[in-house]
Amino acid sequence: MEYLLQAENLTRRYKDKVALNNFSINIPKGSIYGLLGPNGAGKTTFIRIVNQITAPDEGRILINGEPLTKNSIAQVGYMPEERGLYKNMKVGEQAIYFARLKGMSSAEARQKTKYWFEKLDIMSWWDKKLSELSKGMGQKVQFVVTVIHDPWLLIFDEPFSGFDPVNAQLIANEILELRDKGTTIIFSTHRMESVEEMCDHVALINQSKKVLDGKIEDVRNQFKSGEYNIGIHDISTDNLNYLGNKYQIKDVKALNEITSFNLLIDKNIPSNNLLKELVDMGQISQFKEIIPSMNDVFLQAVKQSNLDNNK
Repeated sequence: MEYLLQAENLTRRYKDKVALNNFSINIPKGSIYGLLGPNGAGKTTFIRIVNQITAPDEGRILINGEPLTKNSIAQVGYMPEERGLYKNMKVGEQAIYFARLKGMSSAEARQKTKYWFEKLDIMSWWDKKLSELSKGMGQKVQFVVTVIHDPWLLIFDEPFSGFDPVNAQLIANEILELRDKGTTIIFSTHRMESVEEMCDHVALINQSKKVLDGKIEDVRNQFKSGEYNIGIHDISTDNLNYLGNKYQIKDVKALNEITSFNLLIDKNIPSNNLLKELVDMGQISQFKEIIPSMNDVFLQAVKQSNLDNNK
């Protein structure tokens, strides 16, 4: 697997506080990499290091296998949670100005600005000042400024903040399209549903340390509890009691001839063993292992990390 960005043993201290502690991740090329963690965990410090706003006390970052340098900044696009546009400057001029700062010629900057304004259907805003636009409209302009120079790496910090659902989906689709064209994306958010929908890989930081990382499906599978959702036609009371005595059962519901319930077994027991027990109890209409959501994973991992750190 080829990696666009590799962080090796990053540590950053601010006086007596360790903001990032021996942090390492490998971000595959052409992927969306979710960067998760509670407020103050170290996410912003990592992003600031990538953007060369600050430097690590220890460790290093590689982009395309080469150490991060001042020349690398042209290959990074960053959309911060606190947006950074000029309120009294016309938005078309702003987009061109920021594109020029990233090394584009005047003609190329104008061409790319028109391309994105037309793509997002905002050409009518060209001569408007940012102060004349709503927050969501300003977010679209900020998105254009972030992606206009076709960087290798895009960093989005809470990119859907301020968007209504329609425009949030529009920007999500644009991000996915950029990924599909080969752009590598770091995606920092507290919206776990967005993580599940968009991210290929995730890393979770808590109290300055990496708690977990990996492919989304692998991370979720790590937190499986052995719980199954089961539906059976015409199961007898005796068989239901038998299951209740042997396993932990919850959420029992009877609707017409189908009884549904969640059943918890030792996660090391093969699911086929349970299935063999159930087939003689009635016609099985549902047999599905419950995989925890990223929200559940986040809560469990942070809780366990806090317990470990307080020992």
